This record gives sequence, structure tokens and C-alpha cells, in this order.
Amino acid sequence: MATVVHPPRATGRAPAPEGLTLRGFFGVFRYSRRALELVWSTNRGLTVALALLTLLAGVLPASVAYVGALIVDAVVGAIRTAGDAGHVLRLVGLEGVLVAAIAAAQRGLSLCQSLLRAQLGQRVNVMILEKALTLELQHFEDSEFYDKLTRARREASTRPLSLVTRTFGLVQNGISLGSYGVLLAHFSPWAVAVLLLAGLPAFVAEAKFSGDAFRLFRWRSPETRMQIYLETVIAREDHAKEVMLYRLGPRLLERYRDIFRRLYAEDRALTVRRDLWGFALGSIATAALYSAYAWIAVTAVRRLITLGQMTMYVALFRQGQAAVSAMLAAIGGMYEDNLYLSTLYDYLETDVPPPKGQVLRGPQPQDGVRFEDVSFTYPGSEEPALEHIDLHLTPGCSLALVGENGSGKTTLIKLLTRLYAPSSGRILLDGQDLAEWEEGALRERIGVIFQDFARYQMLVGENVGAGDERFFEDEARWRVAAAKGQASEFIDTLPAAYHTQLGKWFRDGRELSGGQWQKIALSRAFMRTRADILVLDEPTAAMDAQAEAEVFEHFRQLSRDRITILISHRFSTVRMADQIVVLNRGRIVERGSHEELMRLNGRYAHLFTLQARGYR
Repeated sequence: MATVVHPPRATGRAPAPEGLTLRGFFGVFRYSRRALELVWSTNRGLTVALALLTLLAGVLPASVAYVGALIVDAVVGAIRTAGDAGHVLRLVGLEGVLVAAIAAAQRGLSLCQSLLRAQLGQRVNVMILEKALTLELQHFEDSEFYDKLTRARREASTRPLSLVTRTFGLVQNGISLGSYGVLLAHFSPWAVAVLLLAGLPAFVAEAKFSGDAFRLFRWRSPETRMQIYLETVIAREDHAKEVMLYRLGPRLLERYRDIFRRLYAEDRALTVRRDLWGFALGSIATAALYSAYAWIAVTAVRRLITLGQMTMYVALFRQGQAAVSAMLAAIGGMYEDNLYLSTLYDYLETDVPPPKGQVLRGPQPQDGVRFEDVSFTYPGSEEPALEHIDLHLTPGCSLALVGENGSGKTTLIKLLTRLYAPSSGRILLDGQDLAEWEEGALRERIGVIFQDFARYQMLVGENVGAGDERFFEDEARWRVAAAKGQASEFIDTLPAAYHTQLGKWFRDGRELSGGQWQKIALSRAFMRTRADILVLDEPTAAMDAQAEAEVFEHFRQLSRDRITILISHRFSTVRMADQIVVLNRGRIVERGSHEELMRLNGRYAHLFTLQARGYR
């Protein structure tokens, strides 16, 4: 599918979130429950299996340590008494079974996580795209929204499973730590306290730097989006001609490198600080381990514990410290995952007003379209795009909109199709305010070809069928619409006719000329057999003047009982319209037929005369 690439608008960076506080730290975990619900609803069976395997993997390591202590003591006892080694062998066999069970549990966990990762990644991406289908045009034309969408797509699709995996890992290590604590408490409750407290400094540092990393992630969204845009310009076929011709490649690549250098400098500074503090505070845990090691060894030398117990307690303390570190790292990672996940839900919860209209038909079918004192200002703009527009179009009439670029012609069409709502005034269709129409019923009535129409990297027929989703795969309707759009003649010469792949993104794709693409787009408009308002917004700009005139005359013949609106800079075509409206800076400055406007000798006559000189 062809994608319209919007270059990032020049905006300041978003304000960075505040630093880490205790309230902020625990408050950010509000997304953990939602992540668990998301994983549960994705695949309940795998989630249950993940939970059970986590429980098993948490209990077994302490059992291995305990059996290991029994083995050492059994060996020592057998050496002293010259006894039978059978008991030792049974214990070794039991430990082997337990170790194999741990390996099986870990393999099972890895399998469940891999399967869930694939399913959950797809689920979240679908959620992001489903949300995109509910958004309004203003969202896609807003740079801050694009930052939000970029953040959601970059990281949040993988973070829910990461959060759940860390949650289960936290439970697993918590179970392991609990079982280690029970055994260590027999040696000394203080050993348990040392075990728990030694890892806290490193955890605080990790949580702080996770917050810093997330602040960088949010703060740099415009730069990241600019990098993505530069990649598109350098590596996409629709930009390649100009990039090569104007030798823009090295300059754009250098700009791409410059953004990376700036981002890398920030990442490097954060990584260095994170690792230095992590090493310094992690040394506390190392010191605690070897202090406990010495304590246990001295206790064994004094014969207060057996050699097997000493081996077990040292292993428990070492494994317990690893479990504490893993738990603290999991909590820090969960904090980071929650921060990133907040970007997903921030996007998914973007406020979209529910559709209000329910009307399927208007009370005055012959009244057509009315603009009553309509004004409109784009969000974030101070200057209105349209001001005090009054128009009345009845069925069977044709209207041409004329004006310089930026005069408001396309904006008027966006209001007619309810892609935007007027800032003031109202638009009526069949005597009913557009705001009260049911969206689907309204848009079935209107067929539009925009100047920047989509060039779908799909089959020829699907490009035509896109005009009416209900008949997207109906080849009979493709052919009828293509004949009306004057595209059937060249389509029949393609290798697979209507089943020819278009574009160069996929194998055996064929590229069309600009004029052929425009005929495909024109055919797309004729797919809407119920549409009684047809709009052509510069649809034939890639054709020569004669071809455009022929297309428009053909279009007008096929649309005699419909309202037709044409936007064009070619006055040879414009003069065919019943009514011509001249726009300037969002206002109607002249209106009338071609003959009337020429007699008026105003702006239209001046522009027509200028263009006519070019053909002499």
C-alpha cells in the first residue's frame, strides 16, 4: 500500500518528565495489571503454562541445594565409616532428576515466551492500527501526534510481554528467595537480612537510570522521526529521481549521521553513568557475599555446622544474592517497561469524539449542497483557511474552483467530505446539516479524487476497487468503472490485465505513467455508483491540456444528474463548468459562468488571459 510520508514539522522538544520520586515510581506500575490482562486475553493457555512453569522453576533450585548438602554429608559419612556408596548414588540421581526438571522448566518458559511474543506483538500492532482507523484527519496532520505514534510503534509492541515476563520472573525469583530464606534462617536470620539489603543500592541506581532512559526516549521523538523520514527519502523509489538528479544523497546522509551523533552522545553519557554507578553500588553486594562466605566458613571451622551445610549455605547465599539481584533488576525493568507502555496507552487512549450523526437521508433531496457562512481555521493556526463561504449546488450542476495555491480550494473539499468540521457556519446536504449525517451514508454519497491520490502497491483491479470497499474484489465492477475512467484501454495491454501488480515494492510490479495513474484514480471514483457528488481535485495534472479536456468532458457526460466539483489550474477545462468560483485567501472574490466572469474583467479574466498567452 502506498504511504503518504509527512515530513516532520519544526517543533520544539516535548518537555521531559519530572525526576524519579517514590510516588512516581510506584504509580507507574498502574500499567502492569493492564499488561497482564492483555497477555491473558491473547492466549490463556500459554499464560497458565507460563505461570505453572515459573512456579516450578522457582521451587526447584532450593531443592537442588538441599540435596547437594545431603550428598556432601553422605560422602563424608561414608568415608568416615567406610560404608556403602548406594545412598550417595541415590542422592546424586535425585539431584540429576531435579536439575533436568529445572532445565525442562526453563526450556518450557522460553517456548511459552517465544510463542506469546509473536502473538502479542501482532495483537498490539493490530490494536495500534485499529486505533488509527478511528482517528480524524487532524490527528495525522499534527506533529505531536506523530511523535506519540512513533513512540508507540517503536517500543510498546514488545513491552507488554517484557513486562509480563519480568513479572513472572519476579515471582519465580521470589519463590526461590523464599525457599532459600527458609533454609538460611536455620543458620541465622541475620544472613537473610544481609541477603535482602545488600542489593538495594544497585536497585535504586537502576530505577533512576531507567527513568532517565525513558525521558531521553520521549524527548527525542522529533529527531527519531526525522531519521525515519530521511531513510524514506534516501531509500524510496518515489524520491530517488530527485535525490539522484540534485545530488541530495550525501547531504541528506550527513544530516542523518549528525542526528545519530547527537543521539549517540546522549546515549553514551547515560550508559557510562549507569554502568559506573552500577559497578560501584554492585560492589556492596559482592562485599556482602564474601563477608557471608567468611562467616559461614568460620562457623564450619568451629564445627557448629557440617561441611555439607556449609556448602549448602554458601550456595544458598550465592544463589539467593543472584535471585535478589534478578528481582531488583526485574522491578527496575518493570518500572522501565511501564514507562514505555504508558506511551502505548497514551496513543490508544487518544481522545476521539464519537460520531454523532445518525441521519441516513435528508428531507430535501433536490436541494443539493449548501455552504452557509462557513469559516474554518486549521488547529494550531491563527489565520483562517476559509472565511464566510456561501455556496449552493443543485443536482446536475458543475462547479469549478479557481485560485492560487493556498487559497482554500482543497480545504473546502475537506469540509464537504467531513474530514474536518467548520469552525463556524454549517454545510447542508439535502437540507440536513452534515454533522447530523451518519458517516458511512454521507461518504457513500461523495466520490473524490484528491491531487495526492493514493497509488496502492496492489493489483490494478484492487486499485480501482478501492473506490468502494464493498466491491473491492468484484472484477465485473472493476471493468465498468475502468471503462468510465478511460483506463480500460491501457489496462488490457498489461501482462495480467486487472491482476497485474502495480508499483516496484513487490515482485513483477509494473510502474504506470502519471497520466495512467490518474485514470486509475478517476476509475476509482466511478466505483461509487451511489455517489451523486463527484469531486476532482487536480486529478489530471499529469495529462496534457487536450487529454484533460477530453477526460473532463467525458466525466461531465457521465455525471449529468450529479453535482460535480472541479479544481484545476487549466482554464480551458474550467470554462466548461456551469459555475466558477474564484477564491483568494479563503474568501470568494468572484463567481459566475465563464462568460460572466470574462465580462466582469476581474481576477478570473486576468488569470485566463495570462494563461491564454502561453498557448499562442
